[in-house]
Amino acid sequence: MKTRTVSTLLYGQTVDMGGFPVRQAFPTNNVENIDPFLLLHHANIKVPTHVEPRHAGVGPHPHRGFSPVTFVFQGGVHHRDSRGNDSVIYEGGAQWMNAGRGVIHSERPPHDILERGGRQEIIQLWINTPAKHKMDEPFYFPVSAENAVRKTYDESKVTLTVFAGELDGLKGPIPSHTEVNAATSELKKGGRLSVNFHQDHNAFIYLLDGKLKVEGFGLVEAHHAVVFNQDGDGIVIEALEDTRILLMTGAPLKEQVVSHGPFVMNTTTEILEAMRDYQVGKMGVLIEE
Repeated sequence: MKTRTVSTLLYGQTVDMGGFPVRQAFPTNNVENIDPFLLLHHANIKVPTHVEPRHAGVGPHPHRGFSPVTFVFQGGVHHRDSRGNDSVIYEGGAQWMNAGRGVIHSERPPHDILERGGRQEIIQLWINTPAKHKMDEPFYFPVSAENAVRKTYDESKVTLTVFAGELDGLKGPIPSHTEVNAATSELKKGGRLSVNFHQDHNAFIYLLDGKLKVEGFGLVEAHHAVVFNQDGDGIVIEALEDTRILLMTGAPLKEQVVSHGPFVMNTTTEILEAMRDYQVGKMGVLIEE
């Protein structure tokens, strides 16, 4: 394996998203995206006790043209959408929604979130969809912690969980129109992880907490995304503290990206069409009960 060098570090600055504080590792003023990955939000929120869980979180809103993917690290997320999907995924799982031609969904805390400690920690990652599939029918694919594919390494100091694609012989259960490998990993102090992937893929890791040593680079601290150059076929990391990471690799689409709010298309005309279709109800209706 030829180890990749580091292109850049991106710090997850805190931004306000409709009243919710989230860390946004990208996009930034200097890095528009990491093709095919468009946006990364890391939220660690205490759910309010004075609001019913079914009224907390993020209410119904539309998407078209990409996959908003949620990795759940603490608590849970209750997903409902205009296609009739209704699912709760708790920590250790993931929710993968390909918005396709258009869907409306909500993301609320589960009804028992307060009994589970009252905290939601998630990463939401937007993954672009190839132009030829942007107007496909939407689909939703939840994976619970029990159904995730995982493996331990280094005398159980490292756990790798693969949700999509294939890493180290582990095949994730989630299908995707975009060629990606999606995984999370927990590393105890001193744990070492070596991962191979396709040389043509763009790749990054994001640290939710702790500290890592990236081989050939050095120290990386919590709330940073490490973006790698396309000059090798793998990475090697070692935990200097207990650390949790998101690991993503993907084949770049190399297509024009035009986005506006919750829509990601290839042209301005397609964005205007998305806005019109949403307004006239072509993305369906989500009535929460």
